[in-house]
Amino acid sequence: MKKTLSLVALLAAGTTQAAGFQINTQSARSTAMGNAAAGWLEDSSAIYSNAANILGVKRLDVTLGDTGILPTLKFTREGGATEGQKTTLSPPPHLFATYRVMDKLAVGLGIYTPFGAKSRWVDDFSGRFRARESAMAVYNINPTVAYQVHERLRLGAGLDIGRGTLELKRALDFVSSEGNVHLGGGAWGVGFNAGVQGVVVPKLLTAGVHFRSSMDLTFKGDADFQDIPDGFQTRTFDTTVQGDVTLPASVAAGIAFTPLERLTLAFDANWVDWSSFEQLAIEFPENPALNNPLPKRWKSTWNFHLGAEYGVTEALAVRAGFVIDPSPSPNDTLTPDLPDADRLAFTGGVGYAFGALRADAAYQFVRLADNVSSAPGIPGTYNGQAHVFGLTLGYSQ
Repeated sequence: MKKTLSLVALLAAGTTQAAGFQINTQSARSTAMGNAAAGWLEDSSAIYSNAANILGVKRLDVTLGDTGILPTLKFTREGGATEGQKTTLSPPPHLFATYRVMDKLAVGLGIYTPFGAKSRWVDDFSGRFRARESAMAVYNINPTVAYQVHERLRLGAGLDIGRGTLELKRALDFVSSEGNVHLGGGAWGVGFNAGVQGVVVPKLLTAGVHFRSSMDLTFKGDADFQDIPDGFQTRTFDTTVQGDVTLPASVAAGIAFTPLERLTLAFDANWVDWSSFEQLAIEFPENPALNNPLPKRWKSTWNFHLGAEYGVTEALAVRAGFVIDPSPSPNDTLTPDLPDADRLAFTGGVGYAFGALRADAAYQFVRLADNVSSAPGIPGTYNGQAHVFGLTLGYSQ
């Protein structure tokens, strides 16, 4: 099986809050701290950030929330005007529940969206023959278990069951007229995750490492062609489509420093293996003449997260963070079907506890730096910004 991102890559066009098409806002508490969570976060959302840390819950912990991602992406063609996207709000939800079976053993289940994006370019977009509208999501079902092997060492592991869905609309150029194609499909995949967390200095310094494996998906669906001229209808007709997907493996390594009883400072360095994305290809098994793979040659990247949390009172906490997240895409393969740019994110938020209940809110501003594309046929500059709003409600006992 070739390492291609295939169908799903076309649907990642647009801006999420992480480079490529990763979504890491799986907890408003973590989001407010720049997602620096691998070394310390000890509620049920640790199923995503570090499976070993679910042992930090008292007995039962449940978190439920949603994230609103509001991007503004612009493209300025070389020698041309600036073009943009229609306003689109993407709302990836998250749900986590953990239960401490005994002092040294905890189990949990997470349901969340680790990858996805939604995009709608303006109707007369000059790159509409590459992408006009897209929607993609990978939903993860993640059963997890953690065990305390030593008073200062925890281990955790989980199974990743992924369900991917996708939809794409783009224009077709017939010189004297334009047609349209609407693609849709779905796939299942399986992976795993594992983490370790240790107390380096009691009540002062903790560290954690979390690995999440790659996941292979084979998308299958249908292509609906519209407004096709008579002379092309024998070669361009409704048919099935398919493609192989390799979602990237990742490693998160983090530390947390508690210089004061109510102050936590955290830092994470994350590695994402985007090199699994070598080309973008849609395959038409019943009409292979339409196959047109495009090279992408993405590279593995490191991104960095810094965060802080301060307990103003026992009930009220304030948080802030900063993220550096480089784009994995080379300039000569950067096109509107999968735009991207280096990102800087500034985060903040608050949390308040009402006895066993709690609420966390977060805001993240993402700045996409100018990214100049030298891709043949459509050179230009991509840039933009995104506003990310998160709300998570929790219950623990």
